[in-house]
Amino acid sequence: MDNKQTVFLSKEKEVYRIPALFFDRDRSTFMAFAEQRTTTKDTSTKVLVMKTGTLKTEGRSSGRTIEWSELRLVKEAHLDGYRPMNPCPVYEKNSQTLFLFFICVKGTVSECWQRFWGCNKARLCYITTKDAGLSWSAVTDLTYLPDIKDWATFAVGPGHGVQTESDILIVPLYAYAPCNPFYCSTPYALYLYSDDKGNTWRFGSKLQTKSVECEMAEVSDDTGLRSIYCNARNEGGYRVEARDDNKGAGFITLSSSEKLVETGGGCQGSVVSFPAQSEGAQAGGDSRQNPNKWLLFTHPTDRSERINLGVYLNKTPRDPNAWSKPWIINPGLSGYSDLAYIDDGWFACLMECGDEKEFEQIACVVFNYKQVKHSNGE
Repeated sequence: MDNKQTVFLSKEKEVYRIPALFFDRDRSTFMAFAEQRTTTKDTSTKVLVMKTGTLKTEGRSSGRTIEWSELRLVKEAHLDGYRPMNPCPVYEKNSQTLFLFFICVKGTVSECWQRFWGCNKARLCYITTKDAGLSWSAVTDLTYLPDIKDWATFAVGPGHGVQTESDILIVPLYAYAPCNPFYCSTPYALYLYSDDKGNTWRFGSKLQTKSVECEMAEVSDDTGLRSIYCNARNEGGYRVEARDDNKGAGFITLSSSEKLVETGGGCQGSVVSFPAQSEGAQAGGDSRQNPNKWLLFTHPTDRSERINLGVYLNKTPRDPNAWSKPWIINPGLSGYSDLAYIDDGWFACLMECGDEKEFEQIACVVFNYKQVKHSNGE
């Protein structure tokens, strides 16, 4: 897209990976997060970094751009002897508190080593801010939660969490079951949640299908029925989709429509729900009386390589066959991404991309529902 803006630019011994994006509607401010590494390897992560962005509306054309701040180190996201990874913000709107979840991994221990030996070296942490990252709380370590002792290792997101209409905070995770004599390290997606505005946290249901990095969104239909939708990375050629209707059955894996292609050995993708749009609005403005929530999903669209980041639309989230064909917003090398819904049918996407490698930079594009709709010939 023509309006692609570089947010984090990699250079020698300073590589930026794993984007996470949050839009604060109370302040009309974006917060973009990433890992700063010395190389592309996961074991070389040094610190989490962030930038804030101010949303700008361009005159009568109603175009939108973002003015980004200078880079800041999130030094508070730190435990001595550990490296911080996988930024995952979730916002509690009542107290106007942003929780930045992440994992801290011992030294340079790899995920592969933990899976092989069944010995978890990751800790589940968060910090909070009420002023868009100008100041942060001390680290809270949740690794005492009882489920964690049963895992070979785990991680949050990466990407963003959500707050439901009933004010439940949800943080997406994936965990590896420990090895046994018959199989080794089976991964599954699940979530961490709080129903008391972030004071206490518990683990929710998990997917019954092999699944790894995931994001979640709350969706609803004409009847007002709300569900938690999960979209997870997989190795089977297509994404894993699941739904939790909060009826005690946990996540139900949806039959694959083979419309959301997985890339090679897999790649993280992003999903966000948004209000059903008025087709007659200039840019697809919100339909205030319509209880429906639709889905937008971003992911590389090639079956074998991380190239051509696409945007997929689903107006009937309970039906995996309802996904549109992808609209390519980044032709060429593309990696991880994270979506944020702004308002009035506008979105922002933070994404890894480059000319020779997909982690040369983390860039941001802003687009609207009308562009997505027209890309599918509607």
